[in-house]
Amino acid sequence: MAGQKRKLEAELSEAFIKLQRELIGRGPQETKTHIVQDMVIARFKGVMTVEEKHLAGHQDGRKLVKEMRQVLREMYSAQFEEIVEKHTNCKVISSHSDMSTKTGEHIEVFIMDCNLEKLFAAE
Repeated sequence: MAGQKRKLEAELSEAFIKLQRELIGRGPQETKTHIVQDMVIARFKGVMTVEEKHLAGHQDGRKLVKEMRQVLREMYSAQFEEIVEKHTNCKVISSHSDMSTKTGEHIEVFIMDCNLEKLFAAE
């Protein structure tokens, strides 16, 4: 059970990295995905470009970086959700995202229509 869960979490991380490289031209420095009950939570470290880091040093720049990232996320949210649905065989009910311009981390949370941990326990 735990091995299958870890394998799925690793597969999701790899798929997220691949998508980000295709969309943005670079991926995060580190990605960890966790399955917690009916949620898939992905934490991406080192996502900011050099230009974004420079902008984040100024209050107006931080706002611009967050706005730009939010627009990109809205443009590609369906692709992220497709990855989660494909790998979990469950439907995404909703998804949420945020990025810290202070730490350069990005979080994605997907709320699923099934409790994934219970599915692993049933196997």
